Amino acid sequence: MIEVYIDGGSAGDPGPSGAGIFINDNGRLIRKSIPLPSMSNHEAEFHALLEALKICKEEGFRTLSLRTDSQVLADAVEKEYVKKQEYNLLLEEAMRMIADDFDYVFVKWIPGKQNKEADQLAKRAVRKSSGIK
Repeated sequence: MIEVYIDGGSAGDPGPSGAGIFINDNGRLIRKSIPLPSMSNHEAEFHALLEALKICKEEGFRTLSLRTDSQVLADAVEKEYVKKQEYNLLLEEAMRMIADDFDYVFVKWIPGKQNKEADQLAKRAVRKSSGIK
């Protein structure tokens, strides 16, 4: 099972945003820092999920243990439901990808202190998005 850690962040609400993705493929480490346009922090979390799924599909991974420090995201995927309508299309896209492209995706909420690598990658992406080096 491939371990995938994700984090999304924004500098403002909304503001310049980014996604951080850290993948451990049995010792082969993949780190991605993806700048995103201006959006809310929660929206960036959903985009981090989508970006991680795209990367895992490209890598040919079929079974994922996906970890996030976003309780909103973890609950939304588990329940296949999100209260805020603005995230509904993002959740639908993620659920479609999970069903079509993977054998099994386990999404687990973890405390932020266990998600430091993805958090640092997301912060780097936010800086890139806002033009700060």
